[in-house]
Amino acid sequence: MDSIVVTGNGPLSGEIPIAGAKNACLALMPATLLSEEPLTLTNAPRLSDIKTMAELLRSLGAEVTTMQDGQVLAMSSHDLDNHVADYDIVRKMRASNLVLGPMLARLGHAVVSLPGGCAIGARPMDLHIHGLEKLGAEIDLRDGYLHAKAPGGLKGADIEFNFASVGATENVMMAATLARGTTVLRNAAREPEIVDLADCLRKMGARIDGDGTSEIKIDGVERLHGATHPVVADRIELGTYMLAPAICGGEVECLGGRRDLLNAFCDKLEAAGVEVTETARGLKVARKNGRIQAVDVTTEPFPGFPTDLQAQFMALMCTAEGTSVLEEKIFENRFMHAPELTRMGADIDVQGGTAQVSGVERLKGAPVMATDLRASVSLILAGLAAEGDTVVNRVYHLDRGYERVEEKLRAVGAKIERVTGS
Repeated sequence: MDSIVVTGNGPLSGEIPIAGAKNACLALMPATLLSEEPLTLTNAPRLSDIKTMAELLRSLGAEVTTMQDGQVLAMSSHDLDNHVADYDIVRKMRASNLVLGPMLARLGHAVVSLPGGCAIGARPMDLHIHGLEKLGAEIDLRDGYLHAKAPGGLKGADIEFNFASVGATENVMMAATLARGTTVLRNAAREPEIVDLADCLRKMGARIDGDGTSEIKIDGVERLHGATHPVVADRIELGTYMLAPAICGGEVECLGGRRDLLNAFCDKLEAAGVEVTETARGLKVARKNGRIQAVDVTTEPFPGFPTDLQAQFMALMCTAEGTSVLEEKIFENRFMHAPELTRMGADIDVQGGTAQVSGVERLKGAPVMATDLRASVSLILAGLAAEGDTVVNRVYHLDRGYERVEEKLRAVGAKIERVTGS
């Protein structure tokens, strides 16, 4: 099993290109199931999760071809011959459940295994099921599989989510594009990935308004056609690499980055003493003179502080001056990186959904274990600022969400290498 070795090596300098968003691409790919015509995605990230989604789509009968070193995905679902999303594929990744809405809308039936993914909380399917049932679907859970059918076809409905779930918003929005009549989603998720999916669906002929707000209106159409669409920049990769010069000094320009993708996060960085400057090519990040200042963070749905950047921000707070409080309000199991940071000398006290971090002068390298995707990269960031070597084990999580992380960090002066295990 691979591991990554990071050696604290001082300030960073240079530029890092930001890939297409993993979470956006994983929602865009199932949209191909809505049409018989081809859907092509450009600026696709080169990640193991993308390969898993491609494997799932192929298992359903779709054609998926990767081009230009994996950054272009050419897909066609003209001849779907299977309506069962099997456990052996779905268990690898939470986003696999996003084939449910499109298959139900196009085929009128679908059987989808309950999904897997990182162990960061229950993340139940109830909101997905609630929304699809409002559209007229009949859904039954048997033997770990959701058996869904819409014998009379899907019909538009007024749907209110009790939580602004990104996945449920995406799943139900895709299904509603082919439903008869008008669907209104209330308390819908507002994330940039929702807007990106709506943009793509509009290119395919869908009639969608209000994306980016808490109320989305979808007027169903009879059929969707093909399209070509660029995947939006990955705001979580962007935030992660913005933290690299913040935690160990220097100045890095993140190419393709946009502040509007991460306003709340940028505000917290600046409060901690980090300069964030918009440029013609992206965002430039530089740590001001002196030690980072402690700031409090509460994770919230977009446009609030992203839960997917909480672990990385905690790594920054470990060496800040003062004490910070990080409150996790999205997932109940998202402080599993805290004990590993403690192994590196961090002073962290976790009580339920709150972590109190008292900054220390310097972290020290240690062997640590990645517990999930974002925890993996938080340990790498901590290693950049630590004295000596940090060995991050179980980095297969990392490859699900960050492409060529060693290459990108080495390009700005980090001392980092992957060690291939048996």
